[in-house]
Amino acid sequence: MKAITLLSFGLFSLAASAEPVTPEALQQEASALIKPFAEQLLGTVKKAKAEGGPSQAIEACQLLAPDIARQHSQAPWQIGRTALKVRNPDNAADAWEQQVLERFAKQAAAGTPLTQLRHGEVVNGEYRYMQAIGTQADCLGCHGEKIEPALLGLLDTRYPEDQARGFREGDLRGAFSLRRALPQ
Repeated sequence: MKAITLLSFGLFSLAASAEPVTPEALQQEASALIKPFAEQLLGTVKKAKAEGGPSQAIEACQLLAPDIARQHSQAPWQIGRTALKVRNPDNAADAWEQQVLERFAKQAAAGTPLTQLRHGEVVNGEYRYMQAIGTQADCLGCHGEKIEPALLGLLDTRYPEDQARGFREGDLRGAFSLRRALPQ
């Protein structure tokens, strides 16, 4: 009986000392998860391109990007990418993400720098956070307006529903999307 009482007291004191989870703290936590995820994704694609050219970069992106997202989705967070124009249909935006992306697109068109486009809120018992991704010069070989014919064929084969073309450097490419369940 004493052990149960002490254990109960210990759990109570831990729960009582826990700081309340604020939207600001959640946003900081989510934002901090993006940098290592983005660096690993970009590093993987750049390495593949250096070793085997753009076609190997496309292959690496298709085969390795989902695993990289899983590696960086550490409980309680899930991390991924989405866009208004996706290459991989598995990355299609849900209704909430679609609304945020459309808002980002309007803000970008009005001149808001992409680095300032971020949004977080509680949705159905989860904290959801999105941060814009800008199109970099390195992305244009596969996502730009002038893609080499051989790469177009490869993209058509690997991604028959590809919409992620026609971008220019600095365009809104999509967004990182994170979510975590909140304690009840």
